[in-house]
Amino acid sequence: MATLAPLLRAGFLAHSGDLTARRTCKAGFSEDGYTAFVSQNVLEGEKLLKVTFSSCLGPRGTQYESSSLDFRVGADGTVFAARELQIPEKQVAFTVTARDRQTAERWDTAVRLRVAPGAAPHAGHKKGRKEAAPGTSPPPHDTLLPWPPQRLGALRRQKRDWVIPPINVPENSRGPFPQQLVRIRSDKDNDIPIRYSITGVGADQPPMEVFSIDSMSGRMYVTRPMDREERASYHLKAHAVDMNGNKVENPIDLYIYVIDMNDNRPEFLNQVYNGSVAEGSKPGTYVMTVTANDADDVTTANGLVRYRIVTQTPQSPSQNMFTINSETGDMVTVAAGLDREKVHQYTVIIQATDMEGNLNYGLSNTATAIITVADVNDNPPEFTTSTYAGEVPENRVETVVANLTVMDRDQPHSPNWNAIYRIISGDPSGHFSIRTDPVTNEGMVTVVKAVDYELNRAFMLTVMVSNQAPLASGIQMSFQSTAGVTISIMDINEAPHFPSNHKLIRLEEGVPTGTVLTTFSAVDPDRFMQQAIRYSKLSDPANWLHINSTNGQVTTMAVLDRESVDVKNNIYEATFLAVDNGSPPASGTGTLRIYLIDTNDHAPELLPTEAQVCEQPGLHTVNITAADADIDPNVGPYVFELPFVPTAVRRNWTVTRLNGDYAQLSLRILYLEAGMYDVPIMVTDSGNPPLSNTSVIKVKVCPCDENGDCTTVGAVAAAGLGTGAIAAILICIVILLTMVLLFVVWMKRRERERHTKQLLIDPEDDVRDNILKYDEEGGGEEDQDYDLSQLQQPETMEHVLSKAPGVRRVDERPVGAEPQYPARPVVPHPGDIGNFINEGLRAADNDPTAPPYDSLLVFDYEGSGSTAGSVSSLNSSSSGDQDYDYLNDWGPRFKKLADMYGGGEDE
Repeated sequence: MATLAPLLRAGFLAHSGDLTARRTCKAGFSEDGYTAFVSQNVLEGEKLLKVTFSSCLGPRGTQYESSSLDFRVGADGTVFAARELQIPEKQVAFTVTARDRQTAERWDTAVRLRVAPGAAPHAGHKKGRKEAAPGTSPPPHDTLLPWPPQRLGALRRQKRDWVIPPINVPENSRGPFPQQLVRIRSDKDNDIPIRYSITGVGADQPPMEVFSIDSMSGRMYVTRPMDREERASYHLKAHAVDMNGNKVENPIDLYIYVIDMNDNRPEFLNQVYNGSVAEGSKPGTYVMTVTANDADDVTTANGLVRYRIVTQTPQSPSQNMFTINSETGDMVTVAAGLDREKVHQYTVIIQATDMEGNLNYGLSNTATAIITVADVNDNPPEFTTSTYAGEVPENRVETVVANLTVMDRDQPHSPNWNAIYRIISGDPSGHFSIRTDPVTNEGMVTVVKAVDYELNRAFMLTVMVSNQAPLASGIQMSFQSTAGVTISIMDINEAPHFPSNHKLIRLEEGVPTGTVLTTFSAVDPDRFMQQAIRYSKLSDPANWLHINSTNGQVTTMAVLDRESVDVKNNIYEATFLAVDNGSPPASGTGTLRIYLIDTNDHAPELLPTEAQVCEQPGLHTVNITAADADIDPNVGPYVFELPFVPTAVRRNWTVTRLNGDYAQLSLRILYLEAGMYDVPIMVTDSGNPPLSNTSVIKVKVCPCDENGDCTTVGAVAAAGLGTGAIAAILICIVILLTMVLLFVVWMKRRERERHTKQLLIDPEDDVRDNILKYDEEGGGEEDQDYDLSQLQQPETMEHVLSKAPGVRRVDERPVGAEPQYPARPVVPHPGDIGNFINEGLRAADNDPTAPPYDSLLVFDYEGSGSTAGSVSSLNSSSSGDQDYDYLNDWGPRFKKLADMYGGGEDE
């Protein structure tokens, strides 16, 4: 067994799971913990294992530290023994720390070193080598003995299970397959036949049958080429059983690692990268980062990618404007002179090569980096000419006078290019402003405040242009950023205007016709034009005024009345038009407001005009007042008086003053006959001079109840109806009621006469012999093909009379004496009408000849010898072949037949 010691001493197991290469830049250890199996005695400087750390800055940006002084970590993550030491029986654990040199960020991972069970001491510490047992031959060089033999006479119990060192298999092997990897055997196969098998992923689990084993010899094979990028490691278990399937040895773990080969090119995350850098940037300015990943093992040179720039287009102003960090892929500027106005974009081809950039052995791939030179405001805007000119008619606003054009070499439609214009001098009153056209960047000089030619005939403006964004550091404004603008004002015919528009004058109402009120004249602003102005009326609601067409003198055409409906709040308004004789003529309007001072020209009117009082004094009075169209002081207080003529007024009535505006009218005498009375009252206002008016109030005098309200009879009497009128009304009412009663009696008599007629019609007048039309539309041409002769009345009644007594058709009208109905009295009595009806009803009930004959009605008799059979002879049986459903379509007259023979839903 001593031949296995060198194999076990150098083996270790790294529980790293899937070792698939990382494709994103994320700093950290590949595993949270690492475990390795080593010999118990470790020499100084001996490599124990290697930890894997991914850093976005590359290996050079990472520093490793160990928490144990017995171990140190190399720059590539390899763990060494710092001194000669002996590993404890179980394990030793410590922490490895990775630090970022720039950010000082740290990451930790745990490392455990375990002593491989049954491992021989290190060769440097062995005193000698024990010879093989007699009678046994050493195993072949490719044979593993994972199950050590049982030692006889041992003083203590030893574990029988050994840990097999990992088995390394190169990927992409060309075979031939199956290819032997190792042979596994137990020392018990010298005594009994043993069968070997393997289980696990790659054996009896997907992917199936990647590995196989000869059950008798224990030789283990790989059956096909391996791909480390598909799976980096396999964990199998080896089993040894006898021929009966009994376990001979405990299962042993087998770890198979796929050795990486450089079979994958680096792949860029993007085929095209876009970046930007400001023009004028200093060398060393960061531009962008490109990243390429290699699917090969990043812990070997197969997965270490290096970058370089292949070409740069255009090569201006230098062929090497940029450089790239070979490890990180960071691109920076390396030369000065970036100018967007000369070169606005660079196209750089970048190559990524593995094998640490060795072009002879490594695999390469390329990507394109498009670098845009960002604009800065390093070019001030400049006017294309030093002077501009324009003209505008006077009094125009929002009119563009001139367009100012500028040139700016910066990025169009950016803050570095957008122009802002300012007027420096020449416009103290703010008549103009300059707006920027967002499309052309031109400055539009616009009139924002009307200009009067008579005040300003021309303007000399000084304007300056700048950008929205400030100029870059060190850039000065150009002398071409200012210019002059000459603006000429054109004289136009301006409308005349009234200096005192809405002119207000005051005068008393009632001035006579032809009175001169004022001169309402207009002024022509065109001082440099000799023009005449003519006046006319534009609005004069009451047609009271006249204006002189040449001088604007306003006179009255009628008497001005303050109480007119055209006067609002004592003010009368009229509008006049002034027109000059310019070309074209211009006109202006002016409003004249006349405040009319009130005069006492309206007498007061008495209110109310009607009233009601009781025929006895003291119970009812009437409050009266006056209404005057004038205003104060030509209104109240009022004076209310009764006239002296006629004398009965003052004898029967009296007026009592309440206040300046109200008085009371009441009866002076103790009793006044009910009726309507016209009471004249004279009302006088307080104007100067005062005006009086005699008005008549209609007073209704009526008898009153205890509450002072007129009674109904009294109201009628008071309304002026005498006894004769009332009697005439009553006579008319009686006559009207008599006429209504006579009409009712006449209607009753007609009704009685109608009932006294015979209820049955004579045979010669029997309408059953005729075909009556009830406005039916009929059933078409087929229904109209019938013989009318079959419907005629039979010539004789012998066939009816010759029948035996008691035997007759129930649907025929009986032949015999008809009963006598009661005779109607000549003079009807209201009590006899009911008796007459009851007797007639009783006689009809006992009359066998009265329709409907207590059976089916006779619609008509077809005549003797008719080919048409009787309706009563129709068979009601539904067993025949005849279909009578069409009777339902013949209308309401055939509904009974349809119900009997049609086989409806009721059957």
